[in-house]
Amino acid sequence: MGTRDDSDEAYVVGLCDQVLGETAVAQHRFDWLVGDPGSGGRRARLPVDAYWPGHQLVVEYRELQHDQPTPHFDKPDRLTISGVHRGEQRALYDARRDAEIPAHGLRLVVLRPADLDADARGRLRRNQKADLSVLTKILARGSDECRVTDAFRT
Repeated sequence: MGTRDDSDEAYVVGLCDQVLGETAVAQHRFDWLVGDPGSGGRRARLPVDAYWPGHQLVVEYRELQHDQPTPHFDKPDRLTISGVHRGEQRALYDARRDAEIPAHGLRLVVLRPADLDADARGRLRRNQKADLSVLTKILARGSDECRVTDAFRT
């Protein structure tokens, strides 16, 4: 199994760094973006995939398990602190990010494998030239395309 640095998420964030000319703060946690309370009432801060403070931008790279059932990731036989299985909790927390990030004055861009050069299983081919071209358009400040609500693209 590869490391986080070898992941598709790290690849996408690295390309975004190139486009933006700024290095992201990976797995950043905002004080106002929190999960459901645990048994002791504590609420963990939820990470975002990447945050560029100079651009007031958050990018979330949502692999296939964010949009379709995946038993390996969902763990349907185990409940989370939220009282639901991991797949349902992921959807709840994605929706929380989608609402809270823009509400706090930050731009949120949600990327999926289908946005880039990927195979049918959602694995990126890592075609840097093609992927950089797409990301340059998506990340352009004047881009009016809604990158949050288009969650059901395949």
